[in-house]
Amino acid sequence: MTVLAAYFPITDPTLIFFVVLLIILFAPIVMSKLRIPHIIGMVLAGVAIGQYGFDILERDDSFELFGRVGIYYIMFLAGLEMDMEGVKKNSTRFLTFGLLTCFVPFGMTYVMSITLLGYSAATAFLLGCIMASNTLIAYPIVGRYGLQRHPCVALSVGSSMISLFMALLMLAALSASFNEGSGWMFWLLFLTKFALFCVSSILLIPRLTRCFLRRYSDAVMQYIFVLAIMFLHAAMSEWIGLEGIFGAFFSGLILNRYIPRVSPLMNRIEFIGNALFIPYFLIGVGMLINVRTLFTGGQVLWVVFLIAFFGTFGKAVAAYVSSLIFRLPQHNGNMMFGLTSAHAAGAIAMVMVGMRLEVAPGQYLVNDDMLNGVVMMILVTCIISTLMTERASQQIIIDEKVHLRMDVSKEEDDEKILLCVKYPEIAPQLLNLSLLMRNERLNRGLVALNVVYDDQKSTEGRAEGLRLLERLQQQAADSEVQIQTQVRFASNIANGIKHAFREFNCSEIIMGMHVHTNANPKFWGEFIQSLYNGLNRQIILTRFVQPLSTLRRIQVAVPSRAEFEPGFHRWLERLSRFAEQLDCRIQFHGRQESLVFIAEYINNNHPSTRAEYTPMGHWNELPQLAANISEEHLFVVVTARKGTISYKNALERLPDELQKYFSGKNLMIIFPDQYGDTKEESMSFTEAQHHEENSIYDTILYWLHKKKYDRN
Repeated sequence: MTVLAAYFPITDPTLIFFVVLLIILFAPIVMSKLRIPHIIGMVLAGVAIGQYGFDILERDDSFELFGRVGIYYIMFLAGLEMDMEGVKKNSTRFLTFGLLTCFVPFGMTYVMSITLLGYSAATAFLLGCIMASNTLIAYPIVGRYGLQRHPCVALSVGSSMISLFMALLMLAALSASFNEGSGWMFWLLFLTKFALFCVSSILLIPRLTRCFLRRYSDAVMQYIFVLAIMFLHAAMSEWIGLEGIFGAFFSGLILNRYIPRVSPLMNRIEFIGNALFIPYFLIGVGMLINVRTLFTGGQVLWVVFLIAFFGTFGKAVAAYVSSLIFRLPQHNGNMMFGLTSAHAAGAIAMVMVGMRLEVAPGQYLVNDDMLNGVVMMILVTCIISTLMTERASQQIIIDEKVHLRMDVSKEEDDEKILLCVKYPEIAPQLLNLSLLMRNERLNRGLVALNVVYDDQKSTEGRAEGLRLLERLQQQAADSEVQIQTQVRFASNIANGIKHAFREFNCSEIIMGMHVHTNANPKFWGEFIQSLYNGLNRQIILTRFVQPLSTLRRIQVAVPSRAEFEPGFHRWLERLSRFAEQLDCRIQFHGRQESLVFIAEYINNNHPSTRAEYTPMGHWNELPQLAANISEEHLFVVVTARKGTISYKNALERLPDELQKYFSGKNLMIIFPDQYGDTKEESMSFTEAQHHEENSIYDTILYWLHKKKYDRN
């Protein structure tokens, strides 16, 4: 042992990183065997290897750097995954719970510190600030259960930021009281810098983000850009006098709508954070904890017990009282308590501030007993928070399945999306669109199809198709979505798509449109007309001129009687989910009767969708919508096949109107399901087997109109 002790603590950066990676690798394995959340394992491993444990590793600068990145990551992800529409609708709840979870533990800890511990008013005030704040150390557990946007989780995250902000504000006031000449000028300067920080971020960062995402699609560049924004806000937050974690959370809120939750970019952000930075932070927190202080005497145990008990009890009172006020189930209260009860980086930072405040020559605001008590409190509250959050997450999942009758809707929903891809510049956008429209809970894969003309160049076309589909597989893998691919030979493209559609038992098709630069009578392309006339399932045609994440509004033109079509709920579900994922507004234009059904469906199934409803008396008003559609809008036209209940003759002018008034715009055209279920092609004497887009009568009328126009 003496020989081995000579090699410890390890100071070589390479070996330190190696040992940390071993802990990140094996801690979840060991903790899962013990049925303990692996976050606790990371903290306990840090305790064991630190200078207060077996002194295996030296806590070098890498723990400071990666640890700070880790806590920034936690707060950034919390802001990035917030349901912003839910925050706006429930702002009163956020403010109520935020104030309760701040001032209830603050008041209890302040009174306890003066009466039971005999601390001065300034020391009690500092300890109250520490217990008023909290760190979302258990938030990764919520992400593992897919509950990031659950109302009680969003409520806990938003309230944590309110309590943290209030605690930092009170800490700034305490620090100012120790500085001579820091009166109203200090607060004026602080408020000025804070206002400049918020206003400049809200006005400049969204514009900069949209501009960058439009110009650069490289995955590495987008990730670096996001990290740069996060660190910029963290640095600016520290500059104005707040902790960097507030700036990291604020940057997540600003970038919230530009990084969809199911996008490859979000997957990369979560992967790198959960794989490296967040575990590094947890291990670093554990290395600060000195368990030996518990055995130095009863005074330390008494301080640890009082601080941990009153701080945790105050958070519990705030959480359960709030859940009673808001009439939430008990497991929602458990979740609120679990997420808001842990203390880590914020507590350490506040203690460090107190250790620099001198109350007398050589005497500082924080003594050794209080320092040890706070550090041990971190371990206790992290364990409590992790266990409560894990249990509450399981309760919420079980409760949702019971209320949904074990999710019967999964068995009834036949969703399986077929992507028809040909052009490399369009295919990635089609895949992103399908990822945003698919139902995550079904956990079904996608189908990507490339149809090649069976001619002399078919071999070259097949090789190009395989390369394109391989790139799509890599892109889908980044989002952890399975995708089936097929290159198919066909002498008729439409027939090849229809046969593949039935073979894979798909529910709908997403495909791109030709980008026309001049007037073209074949607006739909050479085979799309044959496809939508020969297939009775939903077909979505798209044309995007900018990245999906930069869209700010979706405008939908709905024909009259669309609510009576069998495919009404399918396209409405896809558009609602699309708008919800992008967190952008969606505006429906149509008859009042149709808008009533649309509003009822969205309110019942997607209450967080920001929907607006504008009456449109007649389909002839369609060209007038062009004036209100900017380059950051998506214009969606819900059309109909001939012979369906919502079809009207005015739809025959749709290609010309779209070409004339909506050229260069982001465009989506939806052909809804014609029948309730897919049927095999049947031949009937009374049913035409082929439909032309324009009849001979339409052609004659067009020719006469053109002659009259030429004479004038």
